[in-house]
Amino acid sequence: MHTDELRWFVVLAETEHVTDAAAELGISQPTLSRALARLENDVGVALFDRVNRRLRLNAYGRVLLEHARRSISEIHTATEKIAELRDPDTGTVRLAFLHSQAGWYVPDLLRRFRSEAPRVRFELFQGAAHEIVERLTDGASDLAITSPRPPGFRWRGLYVERLCLAVPREHRFAHRARIRLADAGAEPFVALAPDFGLRQLTDELCAEAGIAPPVVFEAMEIPTMEGLVAAGFGVAVVPVPRTERAEPGPAYVPLTEGSAKRQIGLTWNPHREMPPAAARLVGFIMHNIHEFE
Repeated sequence: MHTDELRWFVVLAETEHVTDAAAELGISQPTLSRALARLENDVGVALFDRVNRRLRLNAYGRVLLEHARRSISEIHTATEKIAELRDPDTGTVRLAFLHSQAGWYVPDLLRRFRSEAPRVRFELFQGAAHEIVERLTDGASDLAITSPRPPGFRWRGLYVERLCLAVPREHRFAHRARIRLADAGAEPFVALAPDFGLRQLTDELCAEAGIAPPVVFEAMEIPTMEGLVAAGFGVAVVPVPRTERAEPGPAYVPLTEGSAKRQIGLTWNPHREMPPAAARLVGFIMHNIHEFE
């Protein structure tokens, strides 16, 4: 049952006259008559009563007319929505990002982009790196700002975060200018859960340093880690905080290891078509990349 045939049926049901309906639709009478015959064959009943060479919509036809009008309206609405999604000026960008990017990077990025494209809408997801990869894989998100680089995905590096050791302010390490991670091998660690990218990077750094510190708590967000460190529960490997952060917390001691860093990047699934609005955001980020560092 084609959309055109449903539309033709609606016009015919409203006029109850083949000649008038064919003229309104701009098709021939035989074409309209054949379409009606196919439609009646599909539904298994006659939709019109033939009275004195005229058509009269019957009870079956009235049922189909109600649903045909609804179907045509739904298809029209869907077509309009698809057109909006494919419009780089009015489409929707489904963006996923790490918890740690929610405080400054993503809000600043979206604020600047919205000044250029105010009608573009966003569906945002904040989560861990493994959750973000799942969303890119199944198509729930178009783009992601994450770390580390997921294998098999397109990637554009945005900036590098240096890592440091967060310690309680009264800790013996608190006033050091720098520290080797190996020096903290006997300290209790607060870390993210094993699935998180930063936890995996921390484990790699500890292995390189030849230490296996006890993890006393596994958090779901970096601010939770920092709060527990400030409360004296242990130490933690975290990104160097931005200078404008003024809230009280732990002391941050730079790590000497050159590998103590993580690359934050923009990534997407190369096997899925990118909506135009999302492609517009990618272009905006790449054009202004140094302004967001």
